[in-house]
Amino acid sequence: MTAIQVGGIENHIHALILAKPIVAPFQIAQWIKGDSSNWIHKEFPDIRGFSWQDGYSIFSVSRSSVPNVAEYIRNQREHHLGQAFEDEYIELLKKHGTDYDEQFVFG
Repeated sequence: MTAIQVGGIENHIHALILAKPIVAPFQIAQWIKGDSSNWIHKEFPDIRGFSWQDGYSIFSVSRSSVPNVAEYIRNQREHHLGQAFEDEYIELLKKHGTDYDEQFVFG
C-alpha cells in the first residue's frame, strides 16, 4: 500500500491509498486504524483514551480522478466551511445509489 494523500479535520480523515486489488478494503481500514491508534497512544500518552469509531467508508476512484481527490483532501478545512461533512457524506451515498441506514451512519 502507498499513501498518496492523507488529511482531515477534527471529525474525520481521508486517506487516498494505492493498493493492489488483492488487498481487501476492510484490511486497509484495519491497518490504518490499528497502526495510527498505536502511534497516537505511543506519542500522546495523555490521550490514552483515544479510539476510532467502529465504522469506516471506502470508495474507489479511477486513476484519472487521483489529482482531484488529492486536492479535495488537501483542502478539507476550507471545503467544509461551505458544507458540513455529515451532509456531504449523505449526499455522496445518495448520488451513488448506496443503501444505508441513518441510525448506523455516524454512530
